[in-house]
Amino acid sequence: MNYCFLLPLMLGIPLIWPCFTASESSKTEEVKHQAGSHLRVKRGWMWNQFFVPEEMNKTDYHIGQLRSDLDNGNNSFQYKLLGAGAGSIFVIDERTGDIYAIQKLDREERSLYTLRAQVIDSTTGRAVEPESEFVIRVSDINDNEPKFLDEPYEAIVPEMSPEVIQVTATDADDPASGNNARLLYSLLQGQPYFSIEPTTGVIRISSKMDRELQDEYWVIIQAKDMIGLPGALSGTTSVLIKLSDVNDNKPIFKERLYRLTVSESAPTGTSIGRIMAYDNDIGENAEMDYSIEDDSQTFDIITNNETQEGIVILKKKVDFEHQNHYLIRANVKNRHVAEHLMEYHVEASTTFVRVQVEDEDEPPVFLLPYYLFEILEESPHGSFVGMVSATDPDQRKSPIRYSITRSKVFSIDDNGTIITTNPLDREISAWYNLSITATEKYNVQQISAVPVYVQVLNINDHAPEFSEYYDSYVCENAGSGQVIQTISAVDRDESVEDHHFYFNLSVEDTKNSSFIIIDNEDNTAVILTNRTGFSLQEEPVFYISVLIADNGIPSLTSTNTLTIHICDCDDYGSTQTCRDKDLLLSMGFRTEVILAILISIMIIFGFIFLILGLKQRRKPTLFPEKGEDFRENIFRYDDEGGGEEDTEAFDIVQLRSSTIMRERKTRKTAAAEIRSLYRQSLQVGPDSAIFRKFILEKLEEANTDPCAPPFDSLQTYAFEGTGSLAGSLSSLGSAVSDQDENYDYLNELGPRFKRLACMFGSAMQSNN
Repeated sequence: MNYCFLLPLMLGIPLIWPCFTASESSKTEEVKHQAGSHLRVKRGWMWNQFFVPEEMNKTDYHIGQLRSDLDNGNNSFQYKLLGAGAGSIFVIDERTGDIYAIQKLDREERSLYTLRAQVIDSTTGRAVEPESEFVIRVSDINDNEPKFLDEPYEAIVPEMSPEVIQVTATDADDPASGNNARLLYSLLQGQPYFSIEPTTGVIRISSKMDRELQDEYWVIIQAKDMIGLPGALSGTTSVLIKLSDVNDNKPIFKERLYRLTVSESAPTGTSIGRIMAYDNDIGENAEMDYSIEDDSQTFDIITNNETQEGIVILKKKVDFEHQNHYLIRANVKNRHVAEHLMEYHVEASTTFVRVQVEDEDEPPVFLLPYYLFEILEESPHGSFVGMVSATDPDQRKSPIRYSITRSKVFSIDDNGTIITTNPLDREISAWYNLSITATEKYNVQQISAVPVYVQVLNINDHAPEFSEYYDSYVCENAGSGQVIQTISAVDRDESVEDHHFYFNLSVEDTKNSSFIIIDNEDNTAVILTNRTGFSLQEEPVFYISVLIADNGIPSLTSTNTLTIHICDCDDYGSTQTCRDKDLLLSMGFRTEVILAILISIMIIFGFIFLILGLKQRRKPTLFPEKGEDFRENIFRYDDEGGGEEDTEAFDIVQLRSSTIMRERKTRKTAAAEIRSLYRQSLQVGPDSAIFRKFILEKLEEANTDPCAPPFDSLQTYAFEGTGSLAGSLSSLGSAVSDQDENYDYLNELGPRFKRLACMFGSAMQSNN
């Protein structure tokens, strides 16, 4: 049985495929592949392939026909199509075996479909032949234009560089199908500065360009497929080419002369002005260094790295009287220059800087930076120490006045002569550090100072003495020649040579002494016994006078007393027991003294507290009413009283909260009382004397109150006053009747009392 694959004309070329017998196609071939030491068996089907052009316009596009050689045309065979796309993209006529494409195919989405075909006997429902596999390939057409996938393009290249950038376009068409994917590049915009290689897309600079003239260029590139033949598709892109700077320009001064000024009082390091050079380059290529051509010792130029300005600074102080102007020459050059660009920087740019020195009123100047003088100690008052001198450096030469800052030992006159005002003692102070100030008489604001060091020279005015206090002991049974004590001496005088001391006993002790002294000639001496045996009861203590002389000029001698105690030593002949007894005795005495002092202090504090307690108990109460309740008490009654005689309705005692009753004054006439009250109503606050007395009493009470807090506190009092001059207005305590009063005077008090005059006048008329 044969399978015949029939294809339609494709691109005008007839395709003829041979037929294969079913037995041949169903045979199993064992293909042995020798690969190392194993065999692989492959069952191979004989298959064919179909080609379908992409983007076909017809909906049912006939691809080909499958037909079995067993099919005799009686329509008893049924053809089926299996695999990817079967039924959705490809369909088969079950009777004839014709295959159709029912959708447009895009090779760029999928270029190959693998399908399976099967022939079934419709009467029995069984397969007539085994499944056969075939392939449908989608053939390419030129339906995709070139695209630049990496756009937008931007290139940054150094100016004068020949090569710029390479652009690449892609075409989705099949590169194996003719010239559909073969591209050709061309330049639409960018001539005459740029050119492009047609096949590679490399953009090159066709002429040297200067970034300082133009630093950006837009280039438009076109890519065509089918190597630019008619019907080719194209795509374009833009390339921004930026030229980076190279150091092809040197800095140049635009000013040929700069004029600067500096004060002669300016300190070193002062900035006196700026100069500026200009460079057409940018960034690191515009960094520059300034220098002075003549290597000036007075001025220097440094570069401000932020502004690229040259800062002229003062390297050494200037003096108007010595030189009033300077002319220097400054250079400038780039800091970073590549070797191949040195041709642009052969000659450096230069300029001149004229510096004018301004005159200033300067303080006096001493001839020396410091002065060192010497004087013997114990020199008399007014002794000459030395002389300092200062001058006015300005042209007017002002006279100078001298003074010493905070010194009670020396003084100075207007000539700069220093003398002593008090005796000098080297042992108290061997050096004096003075500060001498010089002031101009024409301008007292101009002051300068200089240090003066005065060394006090030594004279031998102090005799040597014991270096420490010696407390010596000797045993009662000590033998002759026994060493008792080693002594040494010190001298407060300063000696040019090393000190040397000589030790001797006094004349009295030498003639009749129980002890002798031996000078060791190394500034020490030893005391030895001169007899055998001592008695603690007869002579418990010996006092020996030791003479010590120094080697000064003149030599001085001092007499020093050495105390030697007789000790009842132990069996070993040690005086330590005696030393311990004296130590304990002295410590016991000190302890008793300390205890006595502490007891005395406690007794004194006890008396103080006792006196304070007694005073507190005897202190009278300044305000006996302090414990009373001063707040307002309101008593409310709902019944009506029966008059002055009625005392049953309420307790009149409740209205008298204070224990101190005011004295009842003699009642004045009504007219006088009202006039007085009218005048007093215009006053503000209590009488000043009464108020002051009240405040002082409260202040004294607060200061002496033991319960008051120890810190500052604010106390507030409400001053009640001393009572009304009109007395009580209540009828509860009235003893005088107002029936005989005449109230006509109310008419004389003005319109405010008119209503009151009418009321009292009407009442009096009715009573009459």
